[in-house]
Amino acid sequence: MISVTVRAAEETKTNERLDDAAAMFTEIMSTPDKSIPQDLLNKSHCIILVPGLKKGGFVVAAKFGRGFVTCRGAGGLGWGAPGAVRVEGGGVGLQIGISSTDLVLLVMNERGMKRLLSTKFTLGGDASVAAGPVGRDATAQTDALMTAEILSWSRSHGVFAGVSLDGSTLRNDIDVNAELYGQRWENKQIINSGLKPPVAAAKLLASLNKYSPRQTH
Repeated sequence: MISVTVRAAEETKTNERLDDAAAMFTEIMSTPDKSIPQDLLNKSHCIILVPGLKKGGFVVAAKFGRGFVTCRGAGGLGWGAPGAVRVEGGGVGLQIGISSTDLVLLVMNERGMKRLLSTKFTLGGDASVAAGPVGRDATAQTDALMTAEILSWSRSHGVFAGVSLDGSTLRNDIDVNAELYGQRWENKQIINSGLKPPVAAAKLLASLNKYSPRQTH
């Protein structure tokens, strides 16, 4: 009975996190002059959304968050079933206390997608990552932005801006995938598999389809 209760509570948390990811993305994109540039969003292959990434510590700044990744459907139309991810990392810093930051990452090319389908990889190490520009009409002018496999943004205290995530790791969250699909699948078994998305992901996929329904080149 206890295990059933715990499992139900975890599933509720996962469903709430999916709704939080949908709300976060909608809020960001509903303010065009302070959002992800539309051309970059349209060109992206996949998106990673981590609502409420936790950061804290006195001397060592640690990061931990749970979120979801989804990629374009066949032919670039729509978005596919989401997989669960964990962002982990740390570095020397002077943050005091604990804060919560929303995180958005766009995977911009095939190289980035291959990294994404691995069990674990390091941002800025295994995969090149750059802080993304902000604003509907902002463009990728620098070499770093044009060649980066992943572009990253954060939102904290209402401010949305590009962020450097060098040294953070991104890994599959198999426990959450098991809650969503009833199988302990890795994301490579979910992404681009043609799986039917779980009902709990409906709001998230609807928001993504509203703001970027089709991949363009």
